[in-house]
Amino acid sequence: MLSGILERVLPASQLRTTDDLVHDLDLSTGDSRAKRSAFWTMLTLSALIAAGGVLTDSTATVIGAMIIAPLSTPIMGIALGIVRRSRTDSVRTVVLGCLLVIGVGLVFSVVVPGGYDLLQNSQVAGRTSPGLLDLVAALATGAAGAVGLCRRDVAAVLPGVAIAISLVPPLVVVGVCLGEGALWLAVGAAVLFLSNLLALVFAGMVVFAAAGHGDAGGDGDAGGDGDAGSGRRPRIILGALFTVVFVLLAANTTATVLITVWTHRVEEAADRWIAQQPDASVTRVYTASRTMHVEVRAREVPPVGTLLADLRGQVPDQLVIVVETTRGEFVEAGPVGR
Repeated sequence: MLSGILERVLPASQLRTTDDLVHDLDLSTGDSRAKRSAFWTMLTLSALIAAGGVLTDSTATVIGAMIIAPLSTPIMGIALGIVRRSRTDSVRTVVLGCLLVIGVGLVFSVVVPGGYDLLQNSQVAGRTSPGLLDLVAALATGAAGAVGLCRRDVAAVLPGVAIAISLVPPLVVVGVCLGEGALWLAVGAAVLFLSNLLALVFAGMVVFAAAGHGDAGGDGDAGGDGDAGSGRRPRIILGALFTVVFVLLAANTTATVLITVWTHRVEEAADRWIAQQPDASVTRVYTASRTMHVEVRAREVPPVGTLLADLRGQVPDQLVIVVETTRGEFVEAGPVGR
């Protein structure tokens, strides 16, 4: 049954040869000087476009940067190298490429106005809090990209894969956030990139192995037991990194779900609380750090203690509730469990 599914997904009549894949994914083969020149030129231009798109909050511009970004080529080269147990410079290329893009983001961060809230920018906010669904989407995208590389008849899907997988934009966000001193936002964007990178490598390894491109016998200097060890080592490192990223994404997903639940409970309690006053309403409830902000429109605000009492047992006792009027007047703040 499994062989039948593989034949449908990767029909032998449409498969490209291993030499073709190596030529496309390994920048050190063939006319390496021209291939590297094209890679670094397009990566630099992609980083510049992505930085402009991120800072202007332009989705169309960021998508354009994704399409021309060549970073997925050496990443897939890593996957092919691991499957074939051959040595390539793909890892070095990816590391240097990441540093280049982050550097561009750092340079562009100097144009960010002082006091600017990065989370108001959807291009930044959408890339600093990744979850498990991002990993699932990245795995599916990586599989689609690997299938597109293996099959001659579906190469047209590769631009769509470039759009679906987010590689250069989160690295730009890392640079911008570092330049602004927003360390945790930079870490969030870095985790998104790392999860996408690992998903591409993992999916690529699975598809390339299924397509019969593995076990080349080792093109490196090692042989025998040493070669087998060199083949296991990258898999162990990849598995460890994948586990760490999975745990981080799972923790962030859990935190996001809990914050959503708590925000909803605070909204409901605030609506009941403000209903004591005529012509009063809750305009917004949002979370910042460990503080839940409740903005109200009212001539006179009821005692906040009533709201805090209603929330006991529904949200963590350490959560601080801040009530503000729509005119920006601070009313009262305090932990729920006080």
